[in-house]
Amino acid sequence: MEPPEIRLLKAAIVLAEDLNFSRAAERLRIDQSTLSRRIVELELLVGSRLFKRNHQVVELTEPGRLFVQEARDALLHAERAVINAIAASRGAEEVLHLGRSTHADPYLVTMLLSIQLPLFPGLKIKQSSHYSHELAHQVAVGKLDMALVIAVPDTPKLNLLVVADTPIYIAMSSDHPLRAKRELHLEDVGGHDWILPAPHVNPHFHETVQSVKTEKRVAVRDVHHVTSAEEASELILAHKGVGFLSRGDAWRIARDGVTMRPLAEERLRLVTKLATRADNKSRLVSEFVRAVGRKLASTRPAQQARLPLAG
Repeated sequence: MEPPEIRLLKAAIVLAEDLNFSRAAERLRIDQSTLSRRIVELELLVGSRLFKRNHQVVELTEPGRLFVQEARDALLHAERAVINAIAASRGAEEVLHLGRSTHADPYLVTMLLSIQLPLFPGLKIKQSSHYSHELAHQVAVGKLDMALVIAVPDTPKLNLLVVADTPIYIAMSSDHPLRAKRELHLEDVGGHDWILPAPHVNPHFHETVQSVKTEKRVAVRDVHHVTSAEEASELILAHKGVGFLSRGDAWRIARDGVTMRPLAEERLRLVTKLATRADNKSRLVSEFVRAVGRKLASTRPAQQARLPLAG
């Protein structure tokens, strides 16, 4: 039997992740009818039903679960074969696939990219960016060697090396009454409009903020969700609200009428970690993680002194 084409593997993998034809088709940038035809074609090829589906529910069958598990590995190896071949043609001897959160501190990214390994002098680092929970999943399934992620929960599937631990920063208008405080507590920002990262940007962070707010019985006037610091800046000025941002994002918009203060809440801190697979057996990955640890030990005091208050 001929192996399935890559387009069919991708269709099954994405549908298994979303369990929704509409969302899966959107991710694949095809229409739902095309996705349905690909799934039917794949099931005919393998001779087994991979998905149970009706108008409301999509579920993986047991053959489907086993197929998707192997399909992920097959697609990963196909993608890496192309990337590594291109890298080798350009003189790279080893390729490290690194993901980084779209909200990661640029300083930390630069630090990782500056690492050199004597055992791998021809190392090339291939970068990609995404939301933290998506990157953690890609590391867990082997699509990435490692990723710089923010505010992800511990999981047995990943080893997580802490590379930075910073408070959330509250961004507000420069004439906001809270600007007189050097640091803020959650109770201080009650009664205002809150501008938060959208739930899909970082589900764990969003759930933690809501949980602490409920425990402390902090009332909020209204909640607005954003995907970028620039969106937050517009809402802060329009609603005299307070934005919950990373230090780097807050610093980037701390101008043109916006200032920032740290949030003094131990449960609401942004911990940046380097994630690798718990069952990793790659010497390259192990050497790189050890080098990161050494680099952090030598640079952390300087790093902690960065970014003073704005305004």
